[in-house]
Amino acid sequence: MLNRHPLDAVIIGAGVVGAACAYYAARAGLSVAVVDRGPVAGGTTGAGEGNLLVSDKEAGPELDLALLSARLWRELADVLPPETEYEPKGGLVVAPDETTLKALRTFAEGQRAAGVEAAEVSADGLYDLEPHLARGLAGGFHYPQDAQVQPAQAAARLLAAAAAAPAGATVHLGEEVTAILRDASGAVRGVRTARRELLAPAVVNAAGTWGGTVAGLAGVTLPVLPRRGFVLVTEPLPRVVRHKVYAADYIADVASGSAALQSSAVVEGTPAGPVLIGATRERVGFDRSLSTEALRRLAGQAAALFPVLADVRVLRTYHGFRPYLPDHLPAIGPDPRVPGLLHACGHEGAGIGLAPGTGLLIAAALAGTAPALDPEPFRPDRFGDGDGQGDFHDPVDPADPAGPAGPAAPKEAAP
Repeated sequence: MLNRHPLDAVIIGAGVVGAACAYYAARAGLSVAVVDRGPVAGGTTGAGEGNLLVSDKEAGPELDLALLSARLWRELADVLPPETEYEPKGGLVVAPDETTLKALRTFAEGQRAAGVEAAEVSADGLYDLEPHLARGLAGGFHYPQDAQVQPAQAAARLLAAAAAAPAGATVHLGEEVTAILRDASGAVRGVRTARRELLAPAVVNAAGTWGGTVAGLAGVTLPVLPRRGFVLVTEPLPRVVRHKVYAADYIADVASGSAALQSSAVVEGTPAGPVLIGATRERVGFDRSLSTEALRRLAGQAAALFPVLADVRVLRTYHGFRPYLPDHLPAIGPDPRVPGLLHACGHEGAGIGLAPGTGLLIAAALAGTAPALDPEPFRPDRFGDGDGQGDFHDPVDPADPAGPAGPAAPKEAAP
């Protein structure tokens, strides 16, 4: 016999975005359930490095959401346990030549107007911040608001805090959502798993890379596609890299819509010692095969940026899939095509950083209160019935085609 649980909302996805939605909804006094076919942080979050970045975002809606989220992460760092590993270490973007430095200067001017702290660093000043950088760089920009968390721990601790709230949150792991229930008028009334029905007037799609699949359960199209990325993990080292350091071309890669392999050096140390090296991007569906070309590019670019890494051993590599939407903005908020359906997915590689702001916007929509910023740019129905590019199809993960959550990945690095 199916168990029935009347709730204010059901959240599909136990990654960091779903956890943040649960946390802020519970804090607003709403009773919610979180359901995932896998474990906590079993998909993109579990393959995440934990970047909380404003440095890579141009002025606009995503940067506004990133700044809101950066403030919320600082607040969360005071209430979540130390296992979350919040580290406000700052970011450093470097330019190889004067032309690139000039472009970075223009980029930073727009960011400053939106509230970002960005300080230009001279060529000599780079080595005060990062002594092991390659010589001959033209300069760069320091972003003190960039930070880091341990993503799987952040998701777990947010869910625990949501469960401890007066309204409470329940978590159902290992349960695939097989149907989004709707009434005769088409409005949402809950979800069904193999074990139970969870009844609620609202369902939040926080399924990450599988957000398009979940949207399809409700009869709507959301063109979320997987974008694969690889990371190298070195042997433990002294803290030879102090900040999140990346070459300026990483910013262009993030904004690109190309399906081809792109790579740019992104290097950072960790408290445990290993250096993490990314980042690649390519749209190859859910192809989990190893790309030696991607790994070769990463290793070469990292050694060019930090020559000290040239002879360091790489202990392992792994990869994950970012939830990509064609305009590089997440889908956040109510879907007017299905009353009671909300989306919180499509953040690509920025989901960990944008999670608190997303959760706050979802909580406001559920509670009917004023949002912290204008949600209009994130409207889930902005793509209509397709993505406008003619290439969307519902992605299927060949390793696990059943539904919206991916297999766990090692949790100290990210694509």
